Amino acid sequence: MADLFALDFELGPDLERALRDCVEDTTAFCVLDQRLSARQRLEQLSALGATVRWGSDGRTRLTTGRAVDDEIGLVMLTSGSSGAPKAAEITWAALRASARITQATLRHGSDPVWFPVLPANHIGGLAVLLRAILDDASLVWGDPTDFAGALTRGATHVSVVRTHLARHDLSGFEVVLLGGARPPSLTESNVITTWGMTETGSGVVYNAEALPGVELASVDGEIVVRSPTLFRSYRSMERPRIVGPDGADDWFPTGDGGTVVDGRLAVHGRLAYVINTGGEKVWPEDLESAIAGLDHVRDVAVTGVDDPQWGQRVVALVVTDGERVDDEIRGLAAERIGPWAKPKEIRYVTAIPRTSNGKIRRSDLPYLQ
Repeated sequence: MADLFALDFELGPDLERALRDCVEDTTAFCVLDQRLSARQRLEQLSALGATVRWGSDGRTRLTTGRAVDDEIGLVMLTSGSSGAPKAAEITWAALRASARITQATLRHGSDPVWFPVLPANHIGGLAVLLRAILDDASLVWGDPTDFAGALTRGATHVSVVRTHLARHDLSGFEVVLLGGARPPSLTESNVITTWGMTETGSGVVYNAEALPGVELASVDGEIVVRSPTLFRSYRSMERPRIVGPDGADDWFPTGDGGTVVDGRLAVHGRLAYVINTGGEKVWPEDLESAIAGLDHVRDVAVTGVDDPQWGQRVVALVVTDGERVDDEIRGLAAERIGPWAKPKEIRYVTAIPRTSNGKIRRSDLPYLQ
């Protein structure tokens, strides 16, 4: 058993140096969210089970932590977009496999030079750093909003969420990895859409195709994965397993609905949030994608609310520029999906609750007015 170090550094060279020290000494680590309040930080330390906090002021032994097995390299909280975050334990072998596979896939004649912009307490942001620390990538540090400056300093690759695409010109990068929320229907040629989660050790599907060594299948409508990058367990429980199409019980049930046809993955959304209205299923992401393309719509989320007549009624929460678009939303829902998808209720809100990597906090939606 070994200590778990909680790295309490801003995204930057000091965090990189601490990570390199942890790797060199095979010290298990986690990364704290720098945006949290003091109370939230204590809650995060407790949820992670860290035994030592390491920041710019030195190292502090924690009395409430729990040791980890020697094979564990990383403990990371899941995004919490569909409930309370869980602490996932990922082995050193899985971290190295992820860095090796993604580097090999994204290399275009020369070693990638990454510009880190995403928080390292999420797997998409941390994976960028580990590609340099565990493999042969390089990092270019700077203001995470200064994409133009990063390009002048030699950056070739960047990993972002959908908000970055809307706010910045990323056309100068060789590769733009896009994760987090569902991608827009149209993207530039240098954008690679990804699918994955903390439990899969970052993105394992690029542009709908599995990375080398990653196996995908759909069992009863749920996406299942087998991969050398998979997490080993949660801190509170063993890794869930399911019998895959080959009869083996070592596949991970992701909780996402989708299909795999001719090796290509189509993701419908979280199974926990599919809406059953009058016997018909509505995937929130499908309806959100349609509504997001309407004029005047700035952001949108769709949820289901219990209803005595329909079982659940479809509710659309919409951020606009001030215009009401009720008729357009209901007409588009009927056209793109079917009449059952027309929202029974449309709420105009000031903002959609999202995680730091752009995912909608769906558990919050029914209470949003």
